[in-house]
Amino acid sequence: MARRGRGMMSEQFKYELAKDLGFYETVQRDGWGGIRTKDAGNMVKRAIQIAEQEISQQPPQQPPRY
Repeated sequence: MARRGRGMMSEQFKYELAKDLGFYETVQRDGWGGIRTKDAGNMVKRAIQIAEQEISQQPPQQPPRY
């Protein structure tokens, strides 16, 4: 069963994504339940893209030496 109520994204980050993707006004007016499923999917897709970009910009980790 999926855990509900514990999001992985901060509220601030979600609002920034909503602004970037063009449905921030809907969120302000109707809350997160008012957005389309497609918009929610696009928000998750964009968050993954941002995370992948950040990971690719980090220096590679060295394996532990034993």
